[in-house]
Amino acid sequence: MIVKYHESTIVVRYAETDQMGIVYHANYLVWMEIGRTEFLESIGLRYFDMEQEGYISPVLDVHLSYKQAMKYGQTAVVKTWIKSYDGFRVVYGYEIRQQDGEQLHITGETEHIAVRKDDFKPVSMRRTFPKWHEAYLKAMK
Repeated sequence: MIVKYHESTIVVRYAETDQMGIVYHANYLVWMEIGRTEFLESIGLRYFDMEQEGYISPVLDVHLSYKQAMKYGQTAVVKTWIKSYDGFRVVYGYEIRQQDGEQLHITGETEHIAVRKDDFKPVSMRRTFPKWHEAYLKAMK
């Protein structure tokens, strides 16, 4: 089965809100990381395995567009997919909506590469992680 996207459900916790009762803006990045990690697991990949081999995948760039704030007690659905991939860089796309799907709250993307953990030297995903490369290509079809 080819997975093209994954949806993660997050109930807004009180600790994630600010004095105004809305989700603090940086928490959306945490939710996107949860979505990205769960998406990768849904296509058979784990950051843990990459790290065990001596590599990490840092964020190079982040873009968020805030449409409407979420509030304590609401349930968010984080939709995550691969927006682009060139064998070296991968860009994940995100949409955060209310669980009923009616209201779009956030759109965003994060750009990543793989680097050696010890010296942060970039590596080719295609050559270093052929399993990831193939899974990315399948998820983009």
